[in-house]
Amino acid sequence: MLKTVHMAVYDTFSDWEVGYATANINRPLWQREPGSWRVRTVGPSAAPVTSAGGMRVLPDLTLDELSPADSAMLILPGADTWAEEHMAVFAGKAREFLAAGVPVAAICGATFGLALAGLLDERRHTSNDAGYLGMSGYSGGAHFVPEPAVTDGDLITATGIRPVEFARAVLARLGVYEPRILDAWSALYGENDPQGFYTLAAYEQQRTAAQ
Repeated sequence: MLKTVHMAVYDTFSDWEVGYATANINRPLWQREPGSWRVRTVGPSAAPVTSAGGMRVLPDLTLDELSPADSAMLILPGADTWAEEHMAVFAGKAREFLAAGVPVAAICGATFGLALAGLLDERRHTSNDAGYLGMSGYSGGAHFVPEPAVTDGDLITATGIRPVEFARAVLARLGVYEPRILDAWSALYGENDPQGFYTLAAYEQQRTAAQ
C-alpha cells in the first residue's frame, strides 16, 4: 500500500532543511519496502509558493484538504514567517495530527511556531537554541534538549543546521529503512564515512540478486 508523507510549503520555506528527508522517502533505493512511500506538498492555498532558495512550488493539495487519516506524517520546514499570525493554521494542523496519533516533524522556525501554539510545553523538544524558543513566551523550557534532533512520541523537532539528523529521525520514525541500513545511511551522509556507502551498495546488490 502506498503511504503518503505530507510536507507543508509556504513562501520562504527552507528547502535545504527537508531535502534529505523528502528525497529519501521518495527514492526507493535501500528502502525496506521499495516504492511504498511518496511525498505530497501542502500549501495554504492552491497558489504557487516560493522557497527561500527561489524554488517555485505548486502545492499538491491545500491545508484544508489535508486529513491526518490520509497521512503517515506531516513535515514542517522552517521559514522566515513562522512568528507571523497567518502561520498559525499550520501549527493548528500539527495539533490535529498529534491529537490523532499521526507524527509531526518540525525543524528550525517551525519549532518556534509549535512553541507559540503551546505544543512544546509538555513534550521533550529541541530547536536552534533554547533562548530562541524562549522568545515565543512558551512555558516548555524545562523540556528543551540541546541535541540536533529529538523525538518524543509522535513529535520530532530539530535545529535548522542539522538536516541529516532531522532526516534520520524522520526515516526512523516512519521505518523507511531497516535499522542497520539507517545506520549506514547516517554514517555516509552525516559523517562522510565511506563504509556507509559500501554497506548500502552491498545491501542493494544482494537484494537485486535475490529478485
